[in-house]
Amino acid sequence: MTRRRQIAGIVLAVALGAGSAVGLAADVAPPTESAAARDARMGWWREAKFGCFVHWGLYAVPAGRWQGQTVGGIGEWIMQNKKIPVTEYAAFAGRFNPVKFDPDGWARLARDAGMKYVVITSKHHDGFALFHSHASGYNVVDATPFKRDIIRELGDACRRQGLKFGVYYSQAQDWHHAGGAAIGGHWDPRQDGDMDAYLRAVAVPQVRELLTGYDPAILWWDTPEGMTKERAAPFVPLLALRPGLITNNRLGGGVAGDTETPEQEIPATGLGGRDWETCMTINDTWGFKQDDHNWKPAAALLHNLVDIASKGGNYLLNVGPDAEGVIPPPCAERLRAIGAWLTTNGEAVYGTTAGPFRRLPWGRCTAKPGRLFLHVFDWPADGKLVVPGLMSRVTKAWSLADPAKALPVTRGADGWTVTVPAAAPDPVDAVVVLALDGVPLVEPPRIRAEQDGSMRLAAVDAEVHGGHARYESGGGKDNIGYWTTVDDWVEWALEVGKSGVYTVEISYACEQGTGGATFALTAPGARLTGTVRETGSWTTFIKEPLGSMQLVAGRQRIAVRPRSMPRSAVMNLKAVRLAPVREHAGSTGP
Repeated sequence: MTRRRQIAGIVLAVALGAGSAVGLAADVAPPTESAAARDARMGWWREAKFGCFVHWGLYAVPAGRWQGQTVGGIGEWIMQNKKIPVTEYAAFAGRFNPVKFDPDGWARLARDAGMKYVVITSKHHDGFALFHSHASGYNVVDATPFKRDIIRELGDACRRQGLKFGVYYSQAQDWHHAGGAAIGGHWDPRQDGDMDAYLRAVAVPQVRELLTGYDPAILWWDTPEGMTKERAAPFVPLLALRPGLITNNRLGGGVAGDTETPEQEIPATGLGGRDWETCMTINDTWGFKQDDHNWKPAAALLHNLVDIASKGGNYLLNVGPDAEGVIPPPCAERLRAIGAWLTTNGEAVYGTTAGPFRRLPWGRCTAKPGRLFLHVFDWPADGKLVVPGLMSRVTKAWSLADPAKALPVTRGADGWTVTVPAAAPDPVDAVVVLALDGVPLVEPPRIRAEQDGSMRLAAVDAEVHGGHARYESGGGKDNIGYWTTVDDWVEWALEVGKSGVYTVEISYACEQGTGGATFALTAPGARLTGTVRETGSWTTFIKEPLGSMQLVAGRQRIAVRPRSMPRSAVMNLKAVRLAPVREHAGSTGP
């Protein structure tokens, strides 16, 4: 769906799919909307947790092959990947006749999977609309033998099944209509033209048609290539046509939208107080490819859902129907498996908030007022489920699979232990519920000295404060990134074993042209300062000595706070290392 590069800690649009994240919105609520009104508008979405993304269009006809050859990359980008001329690609419309399309069957599958909303591509980057548009004849009713309005039929079916319905719309990229943007540039003279004219004639009218004629609850923008503040401006008033509409952060032009959209990834520690939604494929493509059989196991998909919920996000899981309108059986099988688990355990997902733990050795945790839901991926062989750092009083514990039977709980110095049966109630995710007396209070784990007395303050162990900076992991990442404001800072809790002087070394990376930020590293009664040097890239880390400081034995907190940020980011911070200064006995004469 996308490939991305990090510039100044912000994910920019370098898309090869249905979209790419376009930065972290600083203000996700309309300026005239109160916090209470926003909470009411976002309420159903926050409770839903699980939605279905549908990528469907003319690209299902070639299904990943062109002129007898398998095409690399994702299915819905075949037109650009092979630079197919506009008229040749448009000929697929004459072959698009999905006679097996069953909108009620699709909606039932989503419902049976435990999904609460559906978002479908009303127009992807190839410019073909799955609804009857009067702004362009390049649509499913006017240009295909099928001649049925897919968006209308699916929207009606979703509402019959009690699902919210949303539409994806590619507002900037359009490889069919003259003037539409194309990442990497046009390849056919027919694509050349005035982008502003394209927006006025096609994109803005089609968005108006969708909002006034199809009653969507969500409008999912994508890849704002070439979108400026001026180009985004005509779309913004249209949003008022659908009271309660929820939009994402990909319109462009500085329009924040309501939700952040990490793609094919789960933020390691969530995205703070912002609403966010991970979109992800079940295999390797969004649009159907007949040769892509790399299906993720149902257990992995379920763990993704729980992982995302435990960090406060939503999961938008994609299906790519084939040219006949059939959702591939491996997709359906996996969705039904997730739905079967949710039938028993949905209470631990729907309507939950992020759990209070940064990490748990055996799984994840979601929360509701007065309750914690422990999602145990790795069932304890000794029957002792340890909940580290939980300081609140537990009044009762039970398995969600057997709520009538209480489980014994005991309190220790470092948390609580639940005695559980020898066999897990569910081999993929067994849920244990804790009832609490009050709000959950968790003591974060403290970093302790290694055998040589040194302490490594790793990014993964940091407590991140602020609205942008966050821990990144996976794909070779293991650092605090997205550090794009001096208001964000990080700190660590540690147990200093011995008072004394410690040398301090910091490990960081900084993109060329982005250096110069200054920072302070502080401990009780001690302070060191430094200036970030450019290291060549955001993944080229260097170790730099900062000096030494006196630390007192016992519990301490060490923080790194920016002092200035002359360019677009502070740094990518990997670790801080503290090493005790050894005392050397002086020599004596004869």
